[in-house]
Amino acid sequence: MATPLDPQARAVLERIAQANLPPYPQLGAAGARALYRETRGRLSPPPPEVAHVADVRAGDIPVRFYRPPGTSASDALPVLVYFHGGGWTIGDLDTHDVVCREFAIHARCAVAAVDYRLAPEHKFPAAVEDAVAATHWVAAQAEALGLDPRRIAVGGDSAGGNLAAVVALVLRDEGGPDLAMQVLIYPATDMAADTPSHMRFAEGYVLTREAILWFRGNYLRGPEDESDWRASPLKATDLSRLPPAYVVTGGFDPLLDEGRAYADRLQAAGVPVTYECFEGMVHGFVTMGGVIAAAHHALSRCAQALRLAFAKAALAGGR
Repeated sequence: MATPLDPQARAVLERIAQANLPPYPQLGAAGARALYRETRGRLSPPPPEVAHVADVRAGDIPVRFYRPPGTSASDALPVLVYFHGGGWTIGDLDTHDVVCREFAIHARCAVAAVDYRLAPEHKFPAAVEDAVAATHWVAAQAEALGLDPRRIAVGGDSAGGNLAAVVALVLRDEGGPDLAMQVLIYPATDMAADTPSHMRFAEGYVLTREAILWFRGNYLRGPEDESDWRASPLKATDLSRLPPAYVVTGGFDPLLDEGRAYADRLQAAGVPVTYECFEGMVHGFVTMGGVIAAAHHALSRCAQALRLAFAKAALAGGR
């Protein structure tokens, strides 16, 4: 039997239906950003305490740093470079603040949240360029930032998972810096958006097909970008020699099939992969920890994988 929709996820869907909010495409980018920020705040838990939070700049790119409780500025911490979700159009450092705090706490690492440029004002590949540049900056400035350059991971959810996967590919091809792990939470991996899960969950499960097509249209310059692996990492010809991956999907998410397909291709290419589908979950659930308990479960599972990956990187580096 198929796993049913989680009762807490169902309650969220009922709240969304009762609110009768306008679809993002009707609001335009600015209106959609404001609505997303407001609704995400209603679904998030109170932000947990961390040791330190600071807003800095990686060149022109805003970055928010978090350090976990019980650490000091003199500790050379591992770091997760994190890219928020939101269809490359919405989302920001505040909408994913709680997620980043939870990663810092449970993975015992610093988190560098990247406020990359958004579409449609900044089309593909602007977000990719910012994500790569910010990761390079973190590695180059590691000592000054109190970080260990040999223990860097990338991660993100949805569009951010797409960017994390692409950053891992770019850094591999550029010859580094080496990454300890990639954490891909319901990642967008194929701009074709034509899998069975896209059709099955096109309406009524938070992320609608109308919104997906709108996000894609905002981000891409034209149809030719769909096949570019920097937009669709599933289309990359070679997925070997990439860092270990932890891939999370939701069972009622339009992006389910492409997330699972990316995990399968990574594994087939010899990359160590842990794949976990939260069968009863909808898209975006990890940012809904105020009303969905599975959000904390998923983040803690990803964080545990990060801790193990950072430990292995420390041993390999002779620390």
